[in-house]
Formats: sequence, C-alpha cells, structure tokens
Amino acid sequence: MGLMDKVKAQATQVAHKAQEAGKEGKAKLEAAQGKKRGDALLRDLGAAFYAEKSGKGTAETSAEIERLLAELRAHEDEHGAVDTAPTAGSADGAGAATEDGDFKLDDV
Repeated sequence: MGLMDKVKAQATQVAHKAQEAGKEGKAKLEAAQGKKRGDALLRDLGAAFYAEKSGKGTAETSAEIERLLAELRAHEDEHGAVDTAPTAGSADGAGAATEDGDFKLDDV
C-alpha cells in the first residue's frame, strides 16, 4: 500500500468520525429543544389551570387547557414523557432556609 493510499484511508476514517460526532451533536440538540418545548407547555398548562382554579380565567381558559393537554400528548408521542417533577422549592439547597429560618450569605 502506497503512502497516498494510507493517507486516503485515514482521511476516510476521520470523515466518518466527524459525521458520527455531528449526528450525536444534532441528536443532543434536538433532545434539549424537545425538553425546552415540553417545559414551556407544562408551564403554560400550569398557568392556565391556576387561572381557572383561582377565578382569574376567562371563557377561553378551559379550551386553552384542553388544547395544551392535546399538544403535550402529541409532544410526548414524538419526544417521550415530559419531566413532571416539581422544581419550585427543590431540595438543591439554593436559597434554602436554615433550621433557624435564616438564610446564609452564600444563598444570596
């Protein structure tokens, strides 16, 4: 095998690896965009539900809730289940009060 054949083979391998990396990056980007869209739909659904339950809704609020539910179902069919774990008041420690009810300087 000549030098040019070796260079060609290596170039082909590099190109193949670059294509694989590109596909992986695209898949990660699409997953992140799907999660962001699912989160936005859940937020909108929560806001509409809150408005309805707190008496702040309009005549269209019930229809909006049904539309958002349908959109969430379609989103789940395409991207898988959305994360419905609560995020408000999460136990990650950020902004959490100490036992005395005081905040630490690091929490600010």
